[in-house]
Amino acid sequence: MANEPGTPVEYYIDRREKELIQNLLKPVDGERLLNVGCGTGNYLRFFRERGCSVTGTSPSQHMLDMAREKLGQRADLCQGSYEDLPFSDNEFDIVAMILPHSGCNIRKAINEMIRVCRGRIVVGTVNRYSASSLYGAGTGTSNRYEASLVSSIPGMIKTIRSALSDTSIQWGSVIFFPQRWYPAISFLEERTPVMKNPFGSFIGLAFPVTYTHITIQDPLGKISKAKPAGGYPEPGAARRRTGR
Repeated sequence: MANEPGTPVEYYIDRREKELIQNLLKPVDGERLLNVGCGTGNYLRFFRERGCSVTGTSPSQHMLDMAREKLGQRADLCQGSYEDLPFSDNEFDIVAMILPHSGCNIRKAINEMIRVCRGRIVVGTVNRYSASSLYGAGTGTSNRYEASLVSSIPGMIKTIRSALSDTSIQWGSVIFFPQRWYPAISFLEERTPVMKNPFGSFIGLAFPVTYTHITIQDPLGKISKAKPAGGYPEPGAARRRTGR
């Protein structure tokens, strides 16, 4: 989902979210990236500015039309659900899903993201157990978080490990105070450790896609040992994957 911010609070929250995602992913110029649930193209533009070749999907054609107005021909856009991505196996170096809609089946979506990825995945969502929720302070929820999937760090880690049992997961969170306090409280926000901090309202998790057993992408293809730069299998080749 991850639509454009509209207020000073939302602009600040958006910047903090992107800083976390940037630190988790460290995108490299020229990498091919898929943004699942791209909304109006906020993160597509962010990743495009960092040198990625970007593709976006959304269940909503209206959202895609808005993204097209923003990005023109600088992004490939197509309609598709979170749980059934219209792409071949191993197509993308990076797959990102930021603030998926609350109707998303997160388990199926992560399995689909793993299927189409040959590098690493990042998921950003709303933290059910943020500090402001735990202490009853009220989140003052911004429009950016409305209708977004609400999860927890243990729940997300369990879901990821159900698909990739031995993958390493990096995670962190931002937005540690009730949102109505921002941006006035930014000096404290930016002094708070981010990585492996479970108390922020927005959580980000990143993990590499690993391969442990063979599945066939092309019925006519043969098992190939050829790998492109970076050590990833060639698209169309049989590849090894954990938990599939």
